Amino acid sequence: MAARLTYDEVEVGTELPPLSVPVSRATLVRYAGASGDFNPIHWNERFAREVGLPDVIAHGMFTMASAARVVTAWAGDPGAVVEYGVRFTKPVVVPDDDKGALIEITGKVAARLDDEARTVRVDLTVTAAGQKVLGMSRAVVRLA
Repeated sequence: MAARLTYDEVEVGTELPPLSVPVSRATLVRYAGASGDFNPIHWNERFAREVGLPDVIAHGMFTMASAARVVTAWAGDPGAVVEYGVRFTKPVVVPDDDKGALIEITGKVAARLDDEARTVRVDLTVTAAGQKVLGMSRAVVRLA
């Protein structure tokens, strides 16, 4: 994990290091076991298609947590994230092949919110297969 950032080191426009997260069907099985979410849309291609999805999709909370990794790594302390929210806009489709899917995450400091509380807002862009999969993905981070 990176050294803890200070509020004085960060400016509006500061870009966070990007992250690419590969997602395979095996990733989904491991996540289902850890989370207890065994919904068949995350592992059964036939079922996913029957309910109108193009294929098996990644868990929304997995996608959301993957995006948060960019912020926690950058801040140097997971506890620095005091608020985090997203809108789920498109599913991450995970084909049953050797490639799977790739979630691409970038982030930027969008605002310095409170000098006294030393908080900033980080806006994230999260895509898979060239499509935005999370909207309004934002974190409020309290820096040292």
